[in-house]
Amino acid sequence: MLGLQNSMNTKVHSDWMGQGYAWYRAAWIECGELMDHYGYKWWKKQQPDLAQVQLEVVDIWHFGMSALFREGVDIDALADEILLELEGYEATDIGVLEATEILAEYCLRTKGFSVALFWDLMTAAELSFEDLYKQYVGKNVLNFFRQDHGYKEGGYIKIWQGREDNEHLVEILAQADVMSTQFADDVYKGLASRYPKD
Repeated sequence: MLGLQNSMNTKVHSDWMGQGYAWYRAAWIECGELMDHYGYKWWKKQQPDLAQVQLEVVDIWHFGMSALFREGVDIDALADEILLELEGYEATDIGVLEATEILAEYCLRTKGFSVALFWDLMTAAELSFEDLYKQYVGKNVLNFFRQDHGYKEGGYIKIWQGREDNEHLVEILAQADVMSTQFADDVYKGLASRYPKD
């Protein structure tokens, strides 16, 4: 996943690590989007949309991983650091909203990212590491798809057939075979088959 994230970030800017992007800010903003999908408004009827909550968790992971990259630290060393942070850590048994707030607070306070607190959020959102991988690869493919169809320039169409591209992705992932060597290609083709053709 670190390799895929590096590739995506490089597609957006060839020297992405040197740009000083505020990855922590993007992570906590995604936390707010997650809360909208889960529901926190006591003044109106809301039903948690767990599939969309999980996609927001995956979005947080994109920005969280990006925040962990540093000049001079290769992907293998960074993966080892992540494993070391999780070694012996046991995810807490807190709710989705609380886990989201704790992670967002950490991002704001440190201008960084905590993999352990992210694991708490994954657990609260009923997202296994296997599911994280499947959904991460799917979202990574969607991000490449967006870039290939004018996202950076402003020409990308995000709503198809009355639904956001993320909703189409959830359906495509539900039918895709994560064990296939063509998994990423199959997801891309699924998106292309649904994308409006002008």
